Amino acid sequence: MRPSFILLLLLTLLAGCETVQKGVDHITDSLDFEKARAKAQESALPTAEARLKSGIAQYEEGNYALAQRTLQGSLAEGLVSRTDQARAYKYLAFIYCVTDRIAQCRQEFSNALSADPKFTLTAAEAGHPTWGPVFRSVSNRR
Repeated sequence: MRPSFILLLLLTLLAGCETVQKGVDHITDSLDFEKARAKAQESALPTAEARLKSGIAQYEEGNYALAQRTLQGSLAEGLVSRTDQARAYKYLAFIYCVTDRIAQCRQEFSNALSADPKFTLTAAEAGHPTWGPVFRSVSNRR
């Protein structure tokens, strides 16, 4: 009976050592300021999807120059979804059309269709007098 009690006690102590070691590791990691700073900076970086959302909001606020840079940044960072890629290109096309850069507008609509062959504009967007005709000319060529 005594050897099994000692074995049980020893196993409990060893399990406790692992728990204590995990606690010590957690404390030392939290005191490692360089590691903490790097982790904070990493989580503070916007994802490509977050940049897309910000770029659309900037566009809707009429801040076209900033929206253009943000949307281009979202594409450069690598939007995963082809639908998101097409949305970024669409808003870039809108920006170029409303600022009288029709050739660039046409190119961005073409990029949108290349990213997502099912891409289309809503009825309201397609009826827009500036970019509606540009989009139709690009989509009719495909």
